[in-house]
Amino acid sequence: MAQDPDTHDGRCSCGFVRSRMASTPMIVHACHCTWCQRESGGPFVVNAVVEAARVTLLQGEVHLVVTPSASGRNQKIARCPRCQVALWSHYPNAGERICFVRVGALDAPARLPPDVHIFTSTRQAWLPLPPGVLAVPEFYDPAQVWSPDARARWRAALA
Repeated sequence: MAQDPDTHDGRCSCGFVRSRMASTPMIVHACHCTWCQRESGGPFVVNAVVEAARVTLLQGEVHLVVTPSASGRNQKIARCPRCQVALWSHYPNAGERICFVRVGALDAPARLPPDVHIFTSTRQAWLPLPPGVLAVPEFYDPAQVWSPDARARWRAALA
């Protein structure tokens, strides 16, 4: 049976945790901020923004680890308790009602390329961005970037 095109399964490295994002995301960010670089150990992190109600655990459990953030309001990272791989985060502006799913922890990450590159002012200079991609030095106004459907989903999730 073919997988629903709006469903995205994922897992941690050890396989203890399996999850499903049962929706297309509202938006996909490639974040180049120095905090994401430090936390991921890479030049950026790719997050699919989706309602927490659309993310389910298929197997295992996650531990929410509170970590510092540039805002000073911290974030909660859902990690596998065994291998410690980050599966998604919750940021203070939306709390636990919104998940920022780590696209790299999905089984088919190529299905979710970034819609926008953010915080490119701190992007590693040796990392070129593809021509024509939407990229902003810091953050952006969602009213100008998100689709009307995505903005409606965000409002409904926070209601």
